[in-house]
Amino acid sequence: MQKLKVFSPYDNKLIKEIPMVGATEVEEALTTAYGLFKDRSKWLPAYQRVEILERVAQIMSTRVEELTNIAAEEGGKPYIDSEVEVLRAINGVKLAIGYIGQMKGEQIPMGHTKSSANRLAFTFREPIGVVSSISAFNHPLNLIIHQTVPAIAVGSPVIIKPALTTPLSCLAFMDILKEAGLPDGWCQVIVCENNAAEKLVSDERINYLSFIGSAKVGWYLRSKLSPGTRCALEHGGAAPVIVEKDADVELMLPALLKGGFYHAGQVCVSVQRIFVHESICEDVANKLAKMASALIVGDPLDKKTEVGPLILPREVDRVEEWVNEAVSKGAKVLCGGKRISDNLYEPTVLLDPPDDVNVTTQEIFGPVVCLYSYSDRNEAIDKANSLPYAFQAAVFTNNLETTLDTVNKLNATAVMVNDHTAFRVDWMPFGGRDSSGIGMGGIPYSMDEMTREKMIVIKSDVL
Repeated sequence: MQKLKVFSPYDNKLIKEIPMVGATEVEEALTTAYGLFKDRSKWLPAYQRVEILERVAQIMSTRVEELTNIAAEEGGKPYIDSEVEVLRAINGVKLAIGYIGQMKGEQIPMGHTKSSANRLAFTFREPIGVVSSISAFNHPLNLIIHQTVPAIAVGSPVIIKPALTTPLSCLAFMDILKEAGLPDGWCQVIVCENNAAEKLVSDERINYLSFIGSAKVGWYLRSKLSPGTRCALEHGGAAPVIVEKDADVELMLPALLKGGFYHAGQVCVSVQRIFVHESICEDVANKLAKMASALIVGDPLDKKTEVGPLILPREVDRVEEWVNEAVSKGAKVLCGGKRISDNLYEPTVLLDPPDDVNVTTQEIFGPVVCLYSYSDRNEAIDKANSLPYAFQAAVFTNNLETTLDTVNKLNATAVMVNDHTAFRVDWMPFGGRDSSGIGMGGIPYSMDEMTREKMIVIKSDVL
């Protein structure tokens, strides 16, 4: 059997070897999941799902340190942030438990026409069917929670394929599900190559696809869906920030620093393009650069580390190439701008990169933040909206009218006011539009999407 070697992104140390499966095992998983869904006698009642998930949350709460170390070592996110991820994951399970009792249909009015007289109609929700989830590396536990727990909570069988760079958090969670009493087949993990995984997208037994990853792959997979298969695709962005001249700079800078360099910028809503009014741009840029240069870069398992490695050495190569391109065409390096090792890149602040370079036009997905000076806010908004990506954005100002006008004009699914673009809590809607994706994540929103409505109409002469 083929083995997958999982390496530390910090020092390339071999962490573990795990077995990989192929097309035969993918087919077996689909057969099992579809069989559970088709046989309603095997469906898990709501109270049983609640009991199982309550045990899941309880078990996870006793293993925070273990889960944190697994996530930090395989994914490279610093320990302090990985611990927050684990706590968020536990809360995500609790959110799903709470929302189970809130899922409901609605009464449909009848009797307003002669043809609808003597009828009672209402809707209710039932599981959508087999859910296929394909995950990403950058939140190796919390993304797994978001792509499996909503399905379990609503009673849909789910098959999860973790990123091949970070499968260990997923496997640890599968063990917890089993320990909590989830019956076999309701959540299956598939560790396989992409060619074997394509059946998890194209097979007609799949009712819902949850994909987190690159836009190129996501839109390709959507084209392979069978008729009727619904999907949610979460891709990347190039998050813009508008900073007006009345912004509170001292309060703003820590937010921009965290939003830009959290997980070395490997976040789909990471602060990337900051448009700053010309009257304060130089001051903001220099202060942000000073703060960025003081960040502690290194081993993600060291609790003092603030910025860890990129997931693969080739990503360091790419970031280095993009920064060098921007500098060669006129961007000013205020801090960083160089690789530290095969795995680490310096937190970097660039001032006024040209409009046609990669750091301006593409998602950087690395520890690089770009600032651009503007005199006209509407022109800055036009530049912010000029890319095909549209996810989360932000505006910093103390003027209500400016706030509302900017929020109205920015092309984004969410606009943060006086906060960074990477803000998220797990009960809010979360997803991109345009090239950045389709559908909405967030625990309750995923639960809604992983169900479908059925209507019952009752005819009776006594009504």
